[in-house]
Amino acid sequence: MLVLPAPGGELLNWSPSGPRPAEPPKTPPSARIAYAAAHVVADPRADEPYAVDWDSTLAFREHLWSCGLGVAEAMDTAQRGMGLDWTTTQELVSRTGAVAAGRSWCAGVGTDQLPPGPATVTSIVDAWREQLDLVSGAGAVPVVMASRALAAAAKSPEDYHAAYGKVLSEASGPVLLHWLGEQFDPALVGYWGHDDVRAAARELATLCAAHAGTIAGVKVSVLDAEVEVEFRRALPAGVACYTGDDFNYPELIAGDAEGHSEALLGIFDPIAPVAAAALHRLGDGDRAGFRTLLDPTVPLAREIFRAPTRHYKTGVVFLAHLNGHQNHFRMIAGQESARTITHLATLLRLADEAGVLADPDLAEARMRPLLQVAGVA
Repeated sequence: MLVLPAPGGELLNWSPSGPRPAEPPKTPPSARIAYAAAHVVADPRADEPYAVDWDSTLAFREHLWSCGLGVAEAMDTAQRGMGLDWTTTQELVSRTGAVAAGRSWCAGVGTDQLPPGPATVTSIVDAWREQLDLVSGAGAVPVVMASRALAAAAKSPEDYHAAYGKVLSEASGPVLLHWLGEQFDPALVGYWGHDDVRAAARELATLCAAHAGTIAGVKVSVLDAEVEVEFRRALPAGVACYTGDDFNYPELIAGDAEGHSEALLGIFDPIAPVAAAALHRLGDGDRAGFRTLLDPTVPLAREIFRAPTRHYKTGVVFLAHLNGHQNHFRMIAGQESARTITHLATLLRLADEAGVLADPDLAEARMRPLLQVAGVA
């Protein structure tokens, strides 16, 4: 039994009580396309704060593939823009490509190699091109990510259409686009030339209609289910919507009579076995069983991704530590300190209730030292 801090300052006794995690399926789920955005494992023995433990990082990708999920590589979950620099990103994409062996994966195409300071649309497009070449050459489906540099440089929606139009007209194969909302990255406020999220969605749908032959899908991470459904229905035929909504993913993936969202989610990193088992039930036509498995993970996801949402990576790595996927709770650039011990204690309880603790005894043993360092008896 552990004594855990709770919001309000009280202390609560906790011992494992939730269901055991779902057994991961042996074959890929067939109901939906599903990618888990994977985190990177820091090397705690290195002298500099940006080093990656490559063995553990690649082993975690093997875990995701073994659950039947695709890997979304070098996305914001991997701390792009929060410690993972372009040099390390190149190595990450190359290493994952070397072990993918035909398994499903995609990878982020950003502009984070640009130097600090103002950028031009031309330099932004050139940066996208460079990363697109790397990702395509490694064998991944490219995911053209929202650009902080473009958000700062663009003066109107036309600037977004011009920049994306150049990249999309030159792409050698289908790509995904990634609309990351300002909740995840405040530097992306006003993306697509609009502060209003619905106006931004309409602008993006217009871009998709103009380049429907190149855009295979769009990942939407705005944490608003109504906006995502409206956007999904506005997309042209052949362009899929991938939910990145870590608050409302069960209902968006399940869909309705007019369609559904595919999945490209950060929350699938810590809940991979449960998510894969739920998707198999959906593939078998068991919508109720799908929701029975996946709905209990939503309180956990909402706590991991609560404001400030950009710090969700801390909870993802914390659960990877509790579940034995890495032997320490350290992150690139020291981001493990971005959340409080109360938040981490809440995650432990919610992970137990959601059935995503692989070994509750191990989780308890790994939580104890963190509580002691925080001064909790």
